Amino acid sequence: MSFYGIAGLFMSSYLWCTIFWNVGSGYDQFDRKKGIVCIFRWGFPGLNRRIFLRFLMKDIQSIRIEDKEGFYSRRILYMEIKGQGSIPLTRTDENFLTPREIEEKAVELAYFLCVYQLKSFEMN
Repeated sequence: MSFYGIAGLFMSSYLWCTIFWNVGSGYDQFDRKKGIVCIFRWGFPGLNRRIFLRFLMKDIQSIRIEDKEGFYSRRILYMEIKGQGSIPLTRTDENFLTPREIEEKAVELAYFLCVYQLKSFEMN
């Protein structure tokens, strides 16, 4: 029992630190006039606390939706960029969006960014 108590103490302290440091929060900025996309996120304290990505709009390949059904269903909106892979755009509190809402967000973003390739990826 003491093992589970100590493990629970460490797990709860990790979660409280994550909440206190606001890990994962940030913003997405799309500037159509300059053709630049900026993505900013906060990470854990250290050298890489600030995560700042900047790239050109013409480097965006597609907007992708990942849909996982089941006990813990999730729908995540990704932006695929040449040479950088996929970057998640949805927040964790937006997990409970309906498929129609996440699809509308993806179409609206693709239209704004002039990206004409939408991908849907479903995991079971």
